Amino acid sequence: MKERTLNFIFKYGALLVIGIVILFFSLWDEHFFTYANLSDILRSISIVTFVAIGVTFSLTVDGFDLSVGSTVSLTTVTAATIMVWYEMPLIVVIVVPILIGALIGLLNALLIVRVRIPDLLATLAVMYIISGVQRTYTKGYSIYNNMAMEDGTTAPGKFTDSFLWIGQGKLLGIPVPVILMVIAVVLVHLFFKYTRYGRQMQMTGGNEEAARLSGVRVKRIRTAAYVISGVFAAIGGILFAARTGTGQIDAGAPMLMEAVASVFVGYSVLGAGRPNVIGTFFGAVLIGVLLNGMTMMHIPYYTNDIIKGAVLILALAVTFIHLTRRRA
Repeated sequence: MKERTLNFIFKYGALLVIGIVILFFSLWDEHFFTYANLSDILRSISIVTFVAIGVTFSLTVDGFDLSVGSTVSLTTVTAATIMVWYEMPLIVVIVVPILIGALIGLLNALLIVRVRIPDLLATLAVMYIISGVQRTYTKGYSIYNNMAMEDGTTAPGKFTDSFLWIGQGKLLGIPVPVILMVIAVVLVHLFFKYTRYGRQMQMTGGNEEAARLSGVRVKRIRTAAYVISGVFAAIGGILFAARTGTGQIDAGAPMLMEAVASVFVGYSVLGAGRPNVIGTFFGAVLIGVLLNGMTMMHIPYYTNDIIKGAVLILALAVTFIHLTRRRA
């Protein structure tokens, strides 16, 4: 009976907590459970979800990417400067940050897969390198329309309406970032469930030696996972710039914690017991609901990190207790 109860909690606990939290905030404030507010919550978690999907890929191959937050910051200011400083067309604004994200992922893979530096140490070092690069590139300034340049002139370009529509627009009454997020979650879920490469990534994360003996090119698969992680972080950076209409140098600072917490909350959704994109999405929903509800309760913003840390600790505890019991 006890074992069955614990399994039920592990399988449905995260979804039950989401339901309880939504009910609590709805009773506290009648404006919480409205289309407008729920739409705002989904819009707010769309960027974190993209970043968290990247983390999901790295964890699926038994790795870990700590550089995603800095990648968001770098690609946010890159997208912004391409428009505001250099007046480049939209396709360049989108493609260049994505290529930068892929190169960062490739650098991580080189250090981890080829040089064999432990993933936490390698991506931590890359995180600091990227942070230094983006601050050096912008000289520590955030990017915005009509900003003053070093020579005393005003920046020649501006954020275009077509770019801002990506982060602020609506399609059939649904925010564009929410649509992009849902499409990404569905496609990644199908990738892991039905494609050969998706299953090979899961095999690699489950037992790398067994995967290698089965003919899986483990190094190539792990490299691909880190590159994809960088690409999704870059998309998050583009969405952040499009949503805010600025290139904030610290845009990705809070996103690493939120993304990691989302992924580990998602471990337990429907009893998956491993990184999975559907669980990651619900993890992001839980964090988004908590932060939104706290704001409506006028709880100081500087307590947010306490909540994020508590959610991460709880998710890690539930996940590792379950894994320990299953192995026993």
